[in-house]
Amino acid sequence: MQTAQTALWVVVLLVVLAIAFDFMNGFHDAANSIATVVSTGVLKPTHAVMFAAFFNLVAIFIFHLSVAATVGKGIVQPGVVDTHVVFGALLGAITWNLVTWYYGIPSSSSHALIGGIVGAVIAKSGAGSLISGGVLKTVTFIFVSPVLGFLLGSLMMVLVSWVCRRATPSKVDRWFRRLQLVSAGAYSLGHGGNDAQKTIGIIWMLLIATGYAQAGDTAPPTWVIVNCYTAIAFGTMFGGWRIVKTMGQKITKLRPVGGFCAETGGAMTLFLATALGIPVSTTHTITGAIVGVGATQRASAVRWGVAGNIVWAWIFTIPASAFVAAVAYWVSLQLF
Repeated sequence: MQTAQTALWVVVLLVVLAIAFDFMNGFHDAANSIATVVSTGVLKPTHAVMFAAFFNLVAIFIFHLSVAATVGKGIVQPGVVDTHVVFGALLGAITWNLVTWYYGIPSSSSHALIGGIVGAVIAKSGAGSLISGGVLKTVTFIFVSPVLGFLLGSLMMVLVSWVCRRATPSKVDRWFRRLQLVSAGAYSLGHGGNDAQKTIGIIWMLLIATGYAQAGDTAPPTWVIVNCYTAIAFGTMFGGWRIVKTMGQKITKLRPVGGFCAETGGAMTLFLATALGIPVSTTHTITGAIVGVGATQRASAVRWGVAGNIVWAWIFTIPASAFVAAVAYWVSLQLF
């Protein structure tokens, strides 16, 4: 059994590991916020990541901590989580993020974390320790968020095409180069609001499990919230350029009007999910919106082979990160 001193040391280590994951989340998912605005030439890459990072941080003042509550209290039964489970969950998520970043595959940091939690908990005490409602809600939105992004992105494209039907292409391009700054800012708000809260949730889970926070608390400590939003903003500022190319150029060729529609459709999806307390993938959401915009123009405008490879990465995210997390859980039992 861990002593109080050892437990404190381990808790500090795991909080640092969680913040590192949060930074990597921003780094890995920077493409979600900036790929469209960079590929259309509206912002230079360095300006785009600073722009996105700013709105990631501003999200701290906009959104309620509903997603953090789902991750912290709504996925695992009370009393099951311990330091070994959190270590396994974080290591599983970080490993999958590194693999997909290296190969330039836009996978979900969010679902890697959920998969890590699931894998570590099952390794400890079986599937019965999971809260089925929270897991089912998260898994369902693996499919709902890209479909909703697709529908809203394509509907925005149809609406904008009808409104601008009498305008010249040069005028439309000029308008939407400005409007895309609004849509990119909105999407970055949604990205920060949903993704930072997942790390807040797992740190909250850790603090409750180790006695440094109470299960009855309505919110995690302020230092957790500030550190997580700051970490994801810094991660976004450094940017995952391998994935930017895939998201912004390989799926479909985007113009400013298409970028605006994709970001707006994606932002609406993220705002809705965050309000409902559902941890969704910003990657899935913006990919669905980009495909919707491309398909609205013509089916051949979408490189379906690239989109298919991305979908396979989505399918494998939870089981792959869960497997690594289960192994990491058993290893951690020998370490501390």
